[in-house]
Amino acid sequence: MRSENKSSVSEFLLLGLPITLEQQDLFFVLFLCMYLTTVMGNLLIILLIRLDSRLHTPMYFFLSHLAFSDISLSSITVPKMLKNMQTQQQSIPYMGCISQLYFFIVFGCLDNFLLAVMAYDRYVAICQPLHYTTFMRQELCVSLVAGSWFFCCAHALLHTLLLVQLSFCADNTIPHFFCDLTALLKISCSDISLNELAIFTEGIMLLILPLTGVLGSYICIGTTILRDPSTKRLFKAFSTCGSHLLVVSLYYGTLAGVYFFSTSWDSNDKVVIASVVYTAVTPMLNPFIYSLRNRDIKHALEIFVNRAKFFQ
Repeated sequence: MRSENKSSVSEFLLLGLPITLEQQDLFFVLFLCMYLTTVMGNLLIILLIRLDSRLHTPMYFFLSHLAFSDISLSSITVPKMLKNMQTQQQSIPYMGCISQLYFFIVFGCLDNFLLAVMAYDRYVAICQPLHYTTFMRQELCVSLVAGSWFFCCAHALLHTLLLVQLSFCADNTIPHFFCDLTALLKISCSDISLNELAIFTEGIMLLILPLTGVLGSYICIGTTILRDPSTKRLFKAFSTCGSHLLVVSLYYGTLAGVYFFSTSWDSNDKVVIASVVYTAVTPMLNPFIYSLRNRDIKHALEIFVNRAKFFQ
């Protein structure tokens, strides 16, 4: 579909972060370091899981996909933001904006689904340990990840196709550092009732269902532990669920700040800051959370470092 048939603008202007010109060099270095840390940290997790046969389990299979999704989510927004900060050119082509929106929705949704799948994996490991290998067989794991990809791509395609039907007239300025769906709807001069309906039905459903799965899994885990609150069982639950719970809290906490509490905030700057945490900070922290709190990852990293030293 040609954008000029549906929109009178050929590009959008991204206002970027709410910082002054004097602060841009400092924030450029800061976000560049954060982005490089995100990419290298998550790539390292993927590499360790690939190389260490002891990590070829369902939990680490899902973790490798989460790491890839985090790299992608950050890469969709941060490099463009860094380029705009360095060149002072805030424009983004219409089709570039639509593409960025599509992939941002895909990988944001994929994070949501993968966290739910990982919560289910932890539920089976703790509540049904004798049946773990039966329940979490390879075919099921592949199907869960493939299903997550399918639903997220379909979800993103729906909202993207609805968006390209809208017109954008005089105002093409987006008060954000990337092409966010809610920000684009606010500057449209078309009727957005159908878009809002899709967000509050299909969009909310795809958010609530995985969240319900996460909460349900951990309620069952907590109930199982309380039935026999031995020190060994508590330690096992904490060691296997602690990292995932921390990541879940970061993900849904920042997501709620961006899309649910933003209507009660008196400034768009707070929404942008919360979005930075969601798109840049959380993906950067995930590798540290899983590596520092996970003995298997730390052991695999030690072996990897020792091998690297040996071949030097």
